[in-house]
Amino acid sequence: MKEAARLHTASFAQRRSGIWRRAGRRLIMDRYMYLLALPGLIYYFIFHYLPMLGITIAFQDYNAFLGFSGSDWVGFKHFERLFSHPDFWLVFRNTMMISLLNIVFFFPTPIALALMLNELRISLYKRVLQTLLYLPHFLSWVVICILTITLMSSTGFVTHMIQWLGFDVQPLLDKSLFWGIITIQSIWKDAGWGTIIFLAALAGINPDLYEAATMDGANRWQQMRFITVPSIMSTIVILLILRLGQILNLSFDQLYIMGNAIVRDVAEVFDTYVYKVGVVQGNFSFATAVGIFKSVIGLLLVLGTNYLSRKTSEHSLF
Repeated sequence: MKEAARLHTASFAQRRSGIWRRAGRRLIMDRYMYLLALPGLIYYFIFHYLPMLGITIAFQDYNAFLGFSGSDWVGFKHFERLFSHPDFWLVFRNTMMISLLNIVFFFPTPIALALMLNELRISLYKRVLQTLLYLPHFLSWVVICILTITLMSSTGFVTHMIQWLGFDVQPLLDKSLFWGIITIQSIWKDAGWGTIIFLAALAGINPDLYEAATMDGANRWQQMRFITVPSIMSTIVILLILRLGQILNLSFDQLYIMGNAIVRDVAEVFDTYVYKVGVVQGNFSFATAVGIFKSVIGLLLVLGTNYLSRKTSEHSLF
């Protein structure tokens, strides 16, 4: 038995040594590829992983003059303050509702645009249309929000057009329409930019599939339904899972500019709440606790949706 154990140990050591040798050879063979990836790895290490050490201040009464080591440890005090704060459920509701509206209306829009662009056969018209769809992405949220406020104010162009058409005019920037306006802004700004990934996925579809479908008598709609959409379904599922992981993260610039005292009950989200309560008032520990809460919720959603996707379909993130 001792001899068998010794042989097993020796065999395991040899296998492990072989794995390291193969990894070393692969590293040498692909050294230039790793060198190309090195700047990106250094960037993520410095700006994304090292700052994670700062999450410890969520469990401290952090004082910038005392630093990490000198600040008092308070455990889950700031998390308890977050969950017991009277505005917590208001902020949570607003964040979830705006995120769900983005998932329901914004997320499918780039897919639909990509499918329509893919059906265009005039290349010049297709390139011009793509450029026009991409342009809003490069506009600042400041510009877009100011345009929205100007056009939809009581003296704005949109209000005058509604009056000219004979309809009763209610305040368009009222809180009853706020979530819809935010969703439309997001679609107008970033839907065209979001088509890039889906167009890349569409470009990878085998043309022979379309030729075979044409010979079988399938029309364009049937080709899109049974070939195009299933072929990019893995991309759609992966992006949806990643989007759910960011469900508590919204555009701070957009909501901070569009928010005011009138729409505060529907405009206050975690990003603006952390800025006002945590950063402006100097409560860095509280702001960090909110950030950890958002990250934990995002992680649970990614793991949960990925598990469900893996169990119900062949597509998953991992």
